[in-house]
Amino acid sequence: MKWMKKLAAGVSALALCASMTASAIGTALPAAAVDTNNDDWLHAVGSRLYDSEGNEVWLTGANWFGLNCSENAPHGLYATEADPFLKAVADRGINVIRFPVSSELLISWMDGEPLEVSSVQCWGDETQGFNVEFLEADGKTTKNSLEIFEILLEKCKKYGLKCFIDVHSPHSDNSGHDWPLWYGKAGVTTESWIESLVWTADHFKNNDTVLGYDLENEPHGKGQDGENAAKWDGSTDENNWAYAATRCAEAILDVNPNALIFIEGVEQSLSGAMPGDYWGIGDRRDNSPYIGAWWGGNLRGVKDYPVVPKQGTSQIVYSPHDYGPVVYRQEWFKKNFTEETLLDDYWRDSWAYINEQDIAPLLIGEWGGKLPKGADLESYVDADASAMDDLDKNVKWMILLRNYMINHHINHTFWCLNPNSGDTEGLLSNDFKTWDEEKYGLMEPALWQTASSGKYIGLDHEVPLGGEGSTTGINVAEYYKSYAASEGSNLDAGGKTDPKQPTTFETDETTESTEATEQTEETPGPTIGTTVTTPTSDVTPDGNVIYGDVDENGVVELLDVILLNKSLLGIEQLSEQANKNADVDVNQKIDGSDSLYILKYTVSLVDSFPIQ
Repeated sequence: MKWMKKLAAGVSALALCASMTASAIGTALPAAAVDTNNDDWLHAVGSRLYDSEGNEVWLTGANWFGLNCSENAPHGLYATEADPFLKAVADRGINVIRFPVSSELLISWMDGEPLEVSSVQCWGDETQGFNVEFLEADGKTTKNSLEIFEILLEKCKKYGLKCFIDVHSPHSDNSGHDWPLWYGKAGVTTESWIESLVWTADHFKNNDTVLGYDLENEPHGKGQDGENAAKWDGSTDENNWAYAATRCAEAILDVNPNALIFIEGVEQSLSGAMPGDYWGIGDRRDNSPYIGAWWGGNLRGVKDYPVVPKQGTSQIVYSPHDYGPVVYRQEWFKKNFTEETLLDDYWRDSWAYINEQDIAPLLIGEWGGKLPKGADLESYVDADASAMDDLDKNVKWMILLRNYMINHHINHTFWCLNPNSGDTEGLLSNDFKTWDEEKYGLMEPALWQTASSGKYIGLDHEVPLGGEGSTTGINVAEYYKSYAASEGSNLDAGGKTDPKQPTTFETDETTESTEATEQTEETPGPTIGTTVTTPTSDVTPDGNVIYGDVDENGVVELLDVILLNKSLLGIEQLSEQANKNADVDVNQKIDGSDSLYILKYTVSLVDSFPIQ
């Protein structure tokens, strides 16, 4: 029933402000829900991501693979100690790590028999040693994959780093990403894929270092392969990625409604070239029934079949991958390509429209590639690509994509930190300590940072990026307190931000009367996402009462619930006008009932204010 779905969406929305909701609506929640160190969860409004304070954030990170491979641990722990490694990553401005894993690994965690690791060097004791934390109490036995991952999470927290988990393949295999589907290898079924992700989300639900879950890496396959290829349509077929992703997202959000859900595209979609074409029909040389893309890069299906969990879309982030001609010589690279031609030939119809039309946030989960050595890389942007070799073209593509992401608030995780990615290489050399300064220098402008002082901005509200005492990084709370209004950041290609400035409303002279104006069915309450002025008997010199608009920005939305709940807990103090706006049941008292009414309004369970 529709009202049940709306109510479920409301319950999910409440979790966005779990640390203050318990007092606001009188519900007893577990102690972990009010842990102030578990307040960094994110949510989407339109095409942007926001923190629990209602401030826009930007995920700018990198991939660190290995948990998806046969070693069952991030690569490089044989060459570097985890602590200085993660410290360096944070000091360099990377604020989120995408950790590829396998379903086989998650299932082993779920079953209580975590896979053992290999290629991890650890020895010694606290006085002298190497990755000592990875050793059991006997000082000889290496801890298992889950234990090591949890240690890495604690180190991420120490340095203000966030992460999300990416199911890179069903099976633990260094080439597992070649498998096109999320099931069908190592005994992994669609059900066990979902169950293991749900277990993982439940296990980490009180650890906001793990911000979310990329449900499946690069589902792909050619359309003519039929049921052996991932498709995106309105069916309930097992190989329909949109249907599988919706089921999985709902199951995860049932146990952790705070988690972000990253959803990649497929490889091909039906073109509609000829009537009667269907998924599985053979390809044609002319008028092909299929439109191709990078593996996981085709999100055309979102137009007609968006992923809409029963809990709503506040946690959905679409995550295409994009690569250059060194990985594969796609058609759109066979010309003097520019940002405009890339948009026209591929980006816009494949994924950029999702951002342009404010449908949902985007996170480019993988981008990167090999570069020529010693060249003036930035000069490649204006050069004629048709006269370049693939390596030089790769530079131009990478800079064009980088700049597009900066200019259009697109989140991203660079592929990769590891040097051992065959077709892209990485940000680090084989010792996992020495950085490729040219490649890092190309990527670095797309890391979230203050506009003039160059401070890298982390996603934690307490720990600066780089850890306590960092000279290179700050946390998101400090950014909005001390930098946003004065110098701003490189988000949206620069600009100053002060999201807490209330909107000033002009007084509607027609309501300035001593006569009370009753709100009736002909005088509707505020509309979600629309600036409104509601006639009311309570007109103040500051402007009209706008019921439900607690943050005084002219819009009634979930952020008003969050702010009101924080006020009820004594965390925030509301202005006189905000208190008047918050009293939606007009009983001259601000309490949890007002919070709940506003929440119900945001999910259409209440039609108008004030509540009479």
